[in-house]
Amino acid sequence: MFTETQLREPSRTGPVGLGRWSPNGSTAATGEGALTEALHHVSRPVHLVDLGDGRRGVARDGVATVGCDGPQTAGDLPLVGFAPSVRPEQLGDSAFRAAHGLRYAYVAGAMANGIGSVEIVEAMGRAGMIGFFGAAGLDLRRIETAIDRIQQNLGALPFGFNLIHSPSDPRLEAGTVDLYLRRGVRLVSASAYLDLTLALVRYRVTGIERDADGRVVAPNRIIGKVSRVEVARKFLSPPPEPMLSELVADGTIRPEQARWAASIPICEDLTAEADSGGHTDNRPALTLLPTMLALRDEVHERFGYECPPRVGIAGGIATPSSAAAAFAMGAAYILTGTINQACREAGTSDAVKRMLADASQADVTMAPAADMFEMGVKVQVLKRGTMFALRARKLYELYRTCADLDDIPAVDRLALERDYFRGSLEQTWARTKHFFEQRDPAQLERAARDPKHKMALVFRSYLGQSSEWANRGEPSRKVDYQIWCGPAMGAFNEWTRGSALAQPENRDVVTVALNLLVGAAALTRVGWLRTQGVPLPPGAQRFAPRTHAELDALQR
Repeated sequence: MFTETQLREPSRTGPVGLGRWSPNGSTAATGEGALTEALHHVSRPVHLVDLGDGRRGVARDGVATVGCDGPQTAGDLPLVGFAPSVRPEQLGDSAFRAAHGLRYAYVAGAMANGIGSVEIVEAMGRAGMIGFFGAAGLDLRRIETAIDRIQQNLGALPFGFNLIHSPSDPRLEAGTVDLYLRRGVRLVSASAYLDLTLALVRYRVTGIERDADGRVVAPNRIIGKVSRVEVARKFLSPPPEPMLSELVADGTIRPEQARWAASIPICEDLTAEADSGGHTDNRPALTLLPTMLALRDEVHERFGYECPPRVGIAGGIATPSSAAAAFAMGAAYILTGTINQACREAGTSDAVKRMLADASQADVTMAPAADMFEMGVKVQVLKRGTMFALRARKLYELYRTCADLDDIPAVDRLALERDYFRGSLEQTWARTKHFFEQRDPAQLERAARDPKHKMALVFRSYLGQSSEWANRGEPSRKVDYQIWCGPAMGAFNEWTRGSALAQPENRDVVTVALNLLVGAAALTRVGWLRTQGVPLPPGAQRFAPRTHAELDALQR
């Protein structure tokens, strides 16, 4: 609390005579909570004034004149601290907001298997933010059903769809691009890419033209999500010439379109993905974002783009403090993921949402990824309340050490059949075979030639179904739930403890987002006063969760 003693205490390092404040009929408040309350009302400036005898007052009205020495007219008071209004819609890069038609520089990420649901996408779009539908892991029919609904309900409001790298199923990736192009999906979030693919480049350059002013216009936009510099460089660079030549050769684009494509980056917006749920390299945001910003500047200088690409941040964004830090470091936008999975609109079960609401920052671990199992790629998942990570690691260990299913030791085979697959390996293969007969018969042809690939398909069936069991809330499989989760979930739970947002049934994605944004605006003002040497009460440096109505009041 901001006590009378703190109000009287002069700063030893703060400015003297910052300017003057004219009350114009208003008064300066004193006493406990005055400064905290003023800072959290983000739409009005804060004037800290010297009342004499070492006392300080807090004013939100009146007129401040910065840069003059002391009072000029009767009633004026010395100004010793000043924080302008900072509305949440001012945070981030204005070019990002303009490019996507947004009010706020806030993105809800594409959580796979439809966890990033149509409800999340629609709620974000109506609130002036952007949400991405979690198309990864879904078949094309389910993706097209989502396109139908979102296009019908949102119209011209912003939305996007996920496009995930599928090294084990390139036909699915190409088919997803075909669907997006056919249905006019103009924005995708490209995730888990280890390298550029022809399908991704084809999406970017299809329909590219020059406008009446001679500027290159690409109707299809990509927000790349990366954590490695070598991948980020490719996303920030123009499409590779060999790929453009291949697209010209097959008639996808004309030669002049290939020349135009060489002047634009693969993505105009790049999300630096720090320690997050799902696919992640566990990179710390404090080092990753500055690295990506420096890379952006280097690539922009090299290619001389008309507009420099923008860099946002994801991973660990779960509180007003982390959001404020991200914007202070230069993030064009922030992207949240794990915390949205615990909201009402998420396309997962109530059981999962309750498990997430109980998680702490240490309750996460790494486990083999279903889509890149053979490559040893890992995802970050919830550890508390599930044995999925332990069992998934055991499957990968057996894959590395055994030549085929028949090579699995008897004791391990018994455990797999009893606990993992709940059926014999022969029965499990029969079910797996039926799945790939519908999904990708080429996998079966390879399995017939390569027994180790057959083993991988069987093991991947457990990994893939584990996320579906979680989404459905299958009670008999709770111990096997695969729940993608980063440490941000624990930070969010600690921040919301004791508030209305502590319970998952009270969490909705827009209220969560506005809490982060309004709180970040308030804490940005706190930081400005701190740099002026103003002593701050502890309460001013913590923005507690508010209801939607309370957040609206702070912005009036």
